[in-house]
Amino acid sequence: MEPKPKGAGKPRQKKQNQSRNPKDQNNPHPHQNKCKPNAKPEDEAENSPAGRCAGDRRRDQSGSESPHVSTAGVGSNREDGAGPPDRQSSERKNSAAAKQQNKEPSVLRAGGTESESSTATRPASSKQRNQQRKQNNTKRGKPTRPADSDSCSLNEGEEQEKSKKKKKKKKKKSKPAAEEEKLDGSGVSAAEKMQSPQKRTRTQQTQAPNTGSPGNKNQRKGGGWRRVFEDYMNLRDVSAGLKRGELIQGPLRINPKKYQEAFIPSPDGSADIFLDGIVARNRALNGDVVVVKLLPPEFWKVGNGEDREQTPAGRAPAGPGGSGNPCSPDVMVEAHYSGDETGELIRKVQSVSLQDKAPASSADKSVQKTATVVYIVEEKHSRAASGFIKFLPDKHFAMFSPVDHRVPRVNVPLTDCPADFPSRPADYANTLFICRITHWPYDNTFAEGRLMKSLGQAGEIEPETEAILTEYDVDFSEFEEAALACLPQNLPWSIPPEELAKRRDLRKECIFTIDPATARDLDDALSCRQLSDGNFEVGVHIADVSYFVEEGTALDSVASRRATSVYLVQKVIPMLPRLLCEELCSLNPQTDRLTFSVIWTLSPEGKILSEWFGRSVIRSCIKLSYDHAQSMIQSPDKHFSSEELPPCSPDHPVQLIQESVLHLHSLAQHLRSQRFQGGALRLDQMKLAFSLDSDSGMPQGCYVYQYRDSNKLVEEFMLLANMAVAHHIYSKFPALALLRRHPPPQSRMVEVLQELCDQMGLNIHLESAGALHRSLNETVGNDRYSLARKEVLTHLCSRPMQMAVYFCAGVLQDEKLFRHYALNVPLYTHFTSPIRRYPDILVHRLLAASLKCGPRLSLSDEEVHKLASHCNDKKTASKRVQEMSAELFFSVFVRECGPLDSEAMVMGMLDKSFDVLVLQYGVQKRIYCNAIDGLQSFNFRKVGKRPEMTLTWTNPGQDAITQEISLFSLLHVQLRSDGVPLKYSAVLKRPDQP
Repeated sequence: MEPKPKGAGKPRQKKQNQSRNPKDQNNPHPHQNKCKPNAKPEDEAENSPAGRCAGDRRRDQSGSESPHVSTAGVGSNREDGAGPPDRQSSERKNSAAAKQQNKEPSVLRAGGTESESSTATRPASSKQRNQQRKQNNTKRGKPTRPADSDSCSLNEGEEQEKSKKKKKKKKKKSKPAAEEEKLDGSGVSAAEKMQSPQKRTRTQQTQAPNTGSPGNKNQRKGGGWRRVFEDYMNLRDVSAGLKRGELIQGPLRINPKKYQEAFIPSPDGSADIFLDGIVARNRALNGDVVVVKLLPPEFWKVGNGEDREQTPAGRAPAGPGGSGNPCSPDVMVEAHYSGDETGELIRKVQSVSLQDKAPASSADKSVQKTATVVYIVEEKHSRAASGFIKFLPDKHFAMFSPVDHRVPRVNVPLTDCPADFPSRPADYANTLFICRITHWPYDNTFAEGRLMKSLGQAGEIEPETEAILTEYDVDFSEFEEAALACLPQNLPWSIPPEELAKRRDLRKECIFTIDPATARDLDDALSCRQLSDGNFEVGVHIADVSYFVEEGTALDSVASRRATSVYLVQKVIPMLPRLLCEELCSLNPQTDRLTFSVIWTLSPEGKILSEWFGRSVIRSCIKLSYDHAQSMIQSPDKHFSSEELPPCSPDHPVQLIQESVLHLHSLAQHLRSQRFQGGALRLDQMKLAFSLDSDSGMPQGCYVYQYRDSNKLVEEFMLLANMAVAHHIYSKFPALALLRRHPPPQSRMVEVLQELCDQMGLNIHLESAGALHRSLNETVGNDRYSLARKEVLTHLCSRPMQMAVYFCAGVLQDEKLFRHYALNVPLYTHFTSPIRRYPDILVHRLLAASLKCGPRLSLSDEEVHKLASHCNDKKTASKRVQEMSAELFFSVFVRECGPLDSEAMVMGMLDKSFDVLVLQYGVQKRIYCNAIDGLQSFNFRKVGKRPEMTLTWTNPGQDAITQEISLFSLLHVQLRSDGVPLKYSAVLKRPDQP
């Protein structure tokens, strides 16, 4: 069969599809990067700098400014059938005005989902086209498609608007009509592969069997049916294709703001491979490990170097991940949810003026490879989503619209819905549900699934929190009896005498913990005493969790499955039962506890003279908070009374504890200085902390968490212990050692970022981690706003960073790949937090085996590697959940306590908008010029490469007020709730008159 020439034999609906413009290209909300203050110090220092939040507040992940509850209006407008429909169809009238203000209209274009089209207003021309089509089909002897309520059409105003947009689109190359279709192992025709992904999306999604589902809208003319998605290749062909280099495997990440765009990393380190539209993704969801096949080079994505923005006129371009948060008018960022490090999050930096830097042969064009998914290796997405249900008349199912538009809409049985939902659907318009996808047919843009439960009202903390946990597959259920049976049953528990005899007894030493004031899982303690020769004996003592969690038990299975504790604003989802976390393993004061210790002899300058590893038993003398330790550091000559500190052991006077803290502080300063002189990097980022009402749990206040000398003290010794253990276990078990590496940023991205910094006049050096650290500190200055400037620069420089990951040394052969970029060390692991991280338990077992005080690990290197990969996934999800919890609480805080006034610093500019860092709260927001009340005009320009903007304010009866802004400019903003759950805006305040 020969492909038809361009424009020939197109289905009627294709014209509508061609005029579609993804609603999420211009979302005004920037990233909200609020991290939890609960992080352990070594997590901060190892600094996968890519670990920032890659997305906005949860309700902004959809990529629209509309409320997260929506009703009709999305179906014909979204080629992938993903995303909630609009709640108020009457708001269509306001869409044009919203577009002019760079705001996303709360109603999406196109007149309703297919199931509603029977009530939609059809233009007269639509009837004429239908009659003409029937006549043509009759002449050809082809059956006509029966009229059904599942068809959809545009209203007149929408069609005119879309027609104008269509004329602005560039013409795409069409494939020669004489070329024959050939099928390969994927079941995708060669002709279709030669189409651009966007064209394939539109063509294929106009034809599918009519099963009554709103997603089925792909009927061929003549009564035939065509599949939406292609069959997957078989495993044998996939394996062969990967070996030959014809196929590429990698994790899929979907732009949270522009859900039509997806990416996988390129194996050669060049620009990420682009997948355009849901058809190109072939039913894969965000985070899945997929295999893709590249499209021919002539169909790769090409950009013109002169194009500064690639969004429709009157709309602001999307920023990071399509979120609307670029750091300059020449930067677009694609957020990589790894979360990471989609949270740790990997971010990809692209210059729009140099977008996807072209091969050396072309200085004017930028080219990005494009591909389609041919196989899903592993479904890492939970297939669960939170959202809202919509009643469909005369259907035996309801439509579930997920909050996250990267997830498709889902048909769910009416029997899963509340009993009175069919008769009273409006009662559930703001009720949040959890749905799990069970099947996604090849012939439908909608998936099939089941409602799991009703959570409650959207915008309330507990329903929203449960939705977040479920979506990211965090197990918050009670521990099973089989797991609890592995714990000591005779309580209170005491250390058996035979176990004491095997361990080094440190109970008489001055050992103490330093943790957040509210911490209950105390898994690390410190000790320091000066020796007669002037050197110091310093110990790091870690809870011996592996004593209680034995390999192969039911408890071990649960811990490995959870892999990490998850710290929310209001609570912790523990990896282990609370009896272990808060009692048996927690290093509570004046209680005998089993530990694993690393003890060094250090010179006063921090040089390691000797070290010892072994199992021990300690008795902590006091539980210090970071505030207590900071007070001792800041007031070294002060004599603290027992009333100023927590209960303390009578065997260790307060003065002795204070001396130990001061010695540790001095040593930590030397260690820290040596680390950074040796080329380490730290990218500090603002974190938001909350004070909660003890009764209601609602946020009463919030503040930027301060990282002080007491935090740095603990951090240095945790890093020292992790590095020491890494070297030890790798020397003993080179094939089994579980280590942690941090790859350097991809070279191409660094080049783009370096060019951007040079264009902006920023003296930033990216040739190494150490050079970046030094240049950041030298660039920010030394005044009251230096920390704010550093945060802006950190935001910029963290984008190209990759995520730190666990790995098995025996699987990754090249030792050069073991390095940790941010720490600039050859070997690193996690040893110091076994209560909350499963990798630390594995490391403890390896350490015990190496010291002949524990059994040898029974796992193979492949099994260790598989566990490492699982822990990476869970750590990524945990980080994202923590960020989303902070975002949830801050949105509630703005709603309950706002409006909030604050200074803000400009951190990025586009020609119609700019991004600000709200200094008092550490959040980032985008401000659209067309939406500023009282603004008469604005003028964006570049002075050389430096972006600048002039704002002209109306001033009735007097001369207009002008305001000049550029990168690092200080502004005054007000944060206001938008009246919609979980949404708030930053409003620029009028400058004072001169």
